[in-house]
Amino acid sequence: MNEIIRNAQSAVTHTSLDPQDWSGFRALAHRMLDDAIDGIANVRARPVWQPIPDDVRAAMKAGVPRESSDLADVYREFSEHVAPYATGNVHPGFMGWVHGGGTAVGMLAEMLAAGLNANLGGRDHMPIEVERQIVAWMRDLFAFPESASGIFVTGTSMANLMAVLVARTAALGALARQHGIGNDGALLTAYTSRVAHGCVSRAMDIAGLGTDALRMIDVDSDHRIDVAALRAQIEADRAVGFKPFLVVASAGTVDIGAIDDLKAIAELCREHGIWFHVDGAFGALAIFSPELASLLDGIELADSIALDFHKWGQVPYDAGFLLVRDGEQHRQAFAQPAAYLSREARGLATGAVWPCDLGPDLSRGFRALKTWFTLKTFGTERLGAVIARSCALAKYLEARVLAEPRLELLAPVNLNIVCFRYRADDAVNREIVADVQESGIAAPSSTTLDGKFAIRAAIVNHRTDERDIDALLAAVLEVGERRNAGAVIEVEAPPLAAQ
Repeated sequence: MNEIIRNAQSAVTHTSLDPQDWSGFRALAHRMLDDAIDGIANVRARPVWQPIPDDVRAAMKAGVPRESSDLADVYREFSEHVAPYATGNVHPGFMGWVHGGGTAVGMLAEMLAAGLNANLGGRDHMPIEVERQIVAWMRDLFAFPESASGIFVTGTSMANLMAVLVARTAALGALARQHGIGNDGALLTAYTSRVAHGCVSRAMDIAGLGTDALRMIDVDSDHRIDVAALRAQIEADRAVGFKPFLVVASAGTVDIGAIDDLKAIAELCREHGIWFHVDGAFGALAIFSPELASLLDGIELADSIALDFHKWGQVPYDAGFLLVRDGEQHRQAFAQPAAYLSREARGLATGAVWPCDLGPDLSRGFRALKTWFTLKTFGTERLGAVIARSCALAKYLEARVLAEPRLELLAPVNLNIVCFRYRADDAVNREIVADVQESGIAAPSSTTLDGKFAIRAAIVNHRTDERDIDALLAAVLEVGERRNAGAVIEVEAPPLAAQ
């Protein structure tokens, strides 16, 4: 029997995944951290983005690693095959999509969160109090009541889905979670603008309401939802027996950054007893900026707000957030009784409302810590200044486009997004976007506005400045000139130190 116990103890001892040599591990860990810091500090010394070579992509097709490998070898593979071929949104020349640039502070916070390895699904521990503190801060910033609730999620796509589910439960009652949406649910209709993010339609699909139940309302010349048309559609639907239950307004549309008339929509929703949700993926954080906050007038009247700290908030991915005015309605949409989630009077299982009562996830990472570090370290005033600066840079780009006869501005510049094109056909402009991306000088994206292919520059990164705007335009003009002449070219990047 003693022999069996000794063998069992020996087996248990050797299953630990901790390093056998902590000194060697510490040295390599310090090197990794130094390399990561150098990567951010010297970001201008590398291309924004570069295509993945065939051999690098092929290396990722290796079989399941059955045997152990030395950590240094794994890190070497990361350094050679992964890090050089990332999306590039850390770089100031990245203007393709609304991706934040992250910060060194956020990177360290992510490391600390991984060290704690906390599950924020529930129970009584300080990581949840950190999340609750940020919820309180958001309540204060958006003038929501003390009864409002909030929760971190992956991103605004998930937050918008959850808002649809909360609104659905509010409309049908909590029993719909048990019995399904039934005949009443089949009559529910929701409303958003035709330029709203596609995740709103997807949310209606996932929620079981169907995409046909989402009415896509026309927009005005500034790409804001036509409130008169919205009212007419709601009244027409109600007249034939449908049950309007949700309006999703945009605070920063995906294509050009337009902000709907939130106050007028709020009044309309209150008049008709409709849930008013704001998709503020990046635009909601304009609340940090005294210069821009007035653009959000009416957002304080919303029933729920979705936003991403990993965009204008510069928190490393991912850090989405949902704020709900009525915390009890929020809880009713997700809370589920289960023996393993029972609350106790004492011990680790205390607490009335756990995060798992407010969303679909029981296993949840500590997204709040990197957001907490970012807000505490920089403060909303400095972050607001960064946000205002990105909008000023967009105005700089707009002015340069308007001053250049070879370029055409395709939409008003509301916030930080500029849509323009080279004065040539769509095919040439498509090639311009791809060529400039592959050059490593800058990374714009594209969209289609009024039937025209547009080069889209979304200025989000706090590192971006005028020289990056100038580099983008120089590359666009060079490629456009040659592509328009029918030549196939390769754009040469300027010396990296000068970018």
